[in-house]
Amino acid sequence: MTHAAGEGTGLERARNAAARGAWSDAYAGFLAAREAGDLDPNALAEFADVAYAAGHLDVTIETWERLHGELSRLGEDNAAAGAAVRVAMHLLFDTALMAPVRGWLRRADHLLDGPPPLTGAHAWFAAVCTFERLLSGDLEAARGWAERAIETGSHTDPAAAAIGRVAQARLVILDGDVARGLELLDDAGTAAMAGDLDALSTGVVYCELVCALQGLAQYDLAEQWTEAMERWARTNAIGSLHGRCRVHRAEILRLRGQCASAEQQVLLACEELRPYVRRELGWPLTELGRIRLRRGNRTGAEEALLAAHRLGWDPEPGLSLVRLADGDVDTAAAAIREALARPLPVPSKELPPTSELRRAPLLDAQVRIAIAGADLETARVAARELEEVAVAFESNALAASALRARGEVLLAEGDAAGASASFTDAVRAWNEVGAPYETAECRLRLADAQRALGNFRAETLEREAARSELDRIAHAPTAEEPRTDTAELDSFVREGDYWRVVFDGRRVTARDSKGMHHLARLLAAPGREFHVLDLAAADAADPDAAARLARAGDAGPLLDARAKQMYRRRLEEIDEDMEEARADHDIARQEQTELERGFLINELTRAVGLGGRDRHAGAASERARAAVTQAVRKAIGRLRDVLPALGDHLDRTIRTGTYCVYVPDPRVPPSWST
Repeated sequence: MTHAAGEGTGLERARNAAARGAWSDAYAGFLAAREAGDLDPNALAEFADVAYAAGHLDVTIETWERLHGELSRLGEDNAAAGAAVRVAMHLLFDTALMAPVRGWLRRADHLLDGPPPLTGAHAWFAAVCTFERLLSGDLEAARGWAERAIETGSHTDPAAAAIGRVAQARLVILDGDVARGLELLDDAGTAAMAGDLDALSTGVVYCELVCALQGLAQYDLAEQWTEAMERWARTNAIGSLHGRCRVHRAEILRLRGQCASAEQQVLLACEELRPYVRRELGWPLTELGRIRLRRGNRTGAEEALLAAHRLGWDPEPGLSLVRLADGDVDTAAAAIREALARPLPVPSKELPPTSELRRAPLLDAQVRIAIAGADLETARVAARELEEVAVAFESNALAASALRARGEVLLAEGDAAGASASFTDAVRAWNEVGAPYETAECRLRLADAQRALGNFRAETLEREAARSELDRIAHAPTAEEPRTDTAELDSFVREGDYWRVVFDGRRVTARDSKGMHHLARLLAAPGREFHVLDLAAADAADPDAAARLARAGDAGPLLDARAKQMYRRRLEEIDEDMEEARADHDIARQEQTELERGFLINELTRAVGLGGRDRHAGAASERARAAVTQAVRKAIGRLRDVLPALGDHLDRTIRTGTYCVYVPDPRVPPSWST
């Protein structure tokens, strides 16, 4: 091995790039060092983390698998177990495939099955086991693992203890002690803010905390912690955390009635999450479906929800509500009945399986659908259960939902006065939550109750107020805050062989390059996605001809040999888990594992054509992606040399890949003059 030489040259530069957050450069440097045989086990672990930050999840997992094998052969059982746990952790948090997670946890367990002392590997093993059990619906086992993660991690690894505390808080909430659970969540979030944890663990704590609050419908607290996560993420987030933060922001924007901005955020989240998540991409897609339904785009909502379903995600109650909006009440009723009777065992972090919280949105939808279908008894039963869930979890938003459901039943029963009182309370409750869409919906139903009572003037007032608000939500443009300071505007202007750049009141010049041209186009159109072929062709002598020629190329398979090998390895692990579940007569686990197997087979089928032939993508597109990414990153590096704040801003907001986009904070966007 030439490890010593690597330390002083390419590997050292790669580490320096990682230290300043230049993940693409760091990844390239570590990759070259690995190919040269310059990475010892410690450096391989560094490479795995860099690959994750640079958007190469498969390389991350593959590297930890390789490290597990090497350490096992060397007899370093504890370190090998730690590598196996890291494989399980990434599979858990980024793929939501529980069967492979369990397989890697079994490997780690065999290696950790020895006498004390306990180590950080034991703490992380317990933390991952906690979430595997929580997301599989086994809350009792999850409690025990959470206690072990906290106890062991407190002495060996604070990050594992912190993640165990978040899980413990969620379990306390699911047990019905909401006040105590919220206190524990707040403590966990405060500890994360102290800055003592690594970036990935901090992001996981933040994300899990917000997921818990969203699932509980504690929207005010969810918004506060989402803002805290966003502030942290601007300079610290790596891997999938940027995209997860965007989904949380989209959820809050939807609640606040800012659906255009919410849709923009969730679309960007899908692009940012795509290199990391597979099956869990269903999470932002279901959010996209909810947003589009509120905007009156039923076709777009259905497309998003069906896409989520194809990924093995649960599209309910969204898909049933689309059917209801289309007037297909029978199909909607059958679908929501099935969703309540046999819920898909999808490991949602916001709404864990088997919890009553998971039933709440389904029950709310069932009341509406049953009323539309004149099935009053079903509506009564669903409304009563929804009220019980709201009381048990002490949620103002769930209580508001239950008030509306009760009003629906009373109005259908002919008790217009009782319905009017319930709808009035629901309007007040949703207004206090800060949810204009839900408030407007309840106003429409209050108007119906007032009409039944003969109060036509009150009906008109409520109906006009509701329709005005719903129209605003459906057609409002993306919110942007105007720039109010008097400093020189941010600018990115070419002047001959140089560019004049102004950012945050400071002016610099930079030499012309293709990367600067690409940056100028991206900065001029925030949020707009540019295909790399279009960016590359724009600088050609004949852009139209260049674009046509480029798009005609062929780049080989959609999944390369390594990716297909990893998919097949996951399938083998799923089959092993299925055999164990059958031996244990664990029906729920068999159902979950079968769903995961179907998802992976569909992914392979999509990438492989008839007779096992690979489906191909464009070669020119791949060449352009590499060239544009390299040019843009070089330009950002040169700008950082003369204006570090701008380099940091562009690193956070410029996304490269097959599609490139500039995504500044939508609440405080720079106003570029180009």
